[in-house]
Amino acid sequence: MSSGEATEKVEKEHRPSPIDVHVGSRVRLRRTLLGMSQERLGEALGLTFQQVQKYERGVNRIGASRLFDLSRVLDVPISFFFDDLPSSVSGSQGFANRVAGFAEAQEGFGDDTLHRRETLELVRAYYRISDPSVRKRVFDLIKAMTPTE
Repeated sequence: MSSGEATEKVEKEHRPSPIDVHVGSRVRLRRTLLGMSQERLGEALGLTFQQVQKYERGVNRIGASRLFDLSRVLDVPISFFFDDLPSSVSGSQGFANRVAGFAEAQEGFGDDTLHRRETLELVRAYYRISDPSVRKRVFDLIKAMTPTE
């Protein structure tokens, strides 16, 4: 093996997997939607905020038991972390379907609505409403204001 091949191999080993990056971005998305800090998530998992940062960037791979803990703390099914996994990352559309646990194709979001700052702020504000009945009325109001399909 030439020194150039050895250097390339070492660089590949240190690059995060695209799947790890995707899963980490889904952790960050859900944490942000909940208005939770990295520090608070770390405390709930028994980690430092630096470890949470590494998970979110995909630098550290998330093991099965940690993924299970994350799903409980972030209140999402484990499949959430694999939702919208690009077929270029998964290698085939079939893989993404199996991860989601359904035989039929899963539809992703056609746009970046969930990643917009406005959406995140709206969801955070909604979840800061402590009275469930008020929160339900706000939800019903928003639904009533949207155009019918």
